Amino acid sequence: MRIDKFLWSVRFYKTRNIAAEEIKKNRISIGENVVKSSKEVKTGDIIKIRKNQIDYKIKVIDIPKSRVGAKLVSIYVVDMTDKEQYEILRMRQSSQDYYRQKGLGRPTKKDRRDMDDYSSDNASEDMDNDDWDVFFKQNNDEDEG
Repeated sequence: MRIDKFLWSVRFYKTRNIAAEEIKKNRISIGENVVKSSKEVKTGDIIKIRKNQIDYKIKVIDIPKSRVGAKLVSIYVVDMTDKEQYEILRMRQSSQDYYRQKGLGRPTKKDRRDMDDYSSDNASEDMDNDDWDVFFKQNNDEDEG
């Protein structure tokens, strides 16, 4: 099976086209050799993948017939990625969680739009034109009498 199709079928990339583009950018290698999309994958190959600034390393156990479900991926590949790489990924993800917690700080545009929608809905219900007419009539009657 071609390497671009293999990476797509074991769900490493969302589309086969993305897998082919990554191969063209020399981010995929088998052993120490950078490969082309047409390279055939065999059982026992060790594939190195550079994705999201992490160096993944997988070993091919078997070749799937077509794209497999997420639960079945472990039948076809073994993850040999260093633990340090996953630690780097965790650190990067935690550093991107700097966004404010819900309810703290100034409201975002979305928060403000939601508040405006809420207040405009309530205002139209609370203020009925009939109420204003009654109010002004009462004030005019008091002024005249």
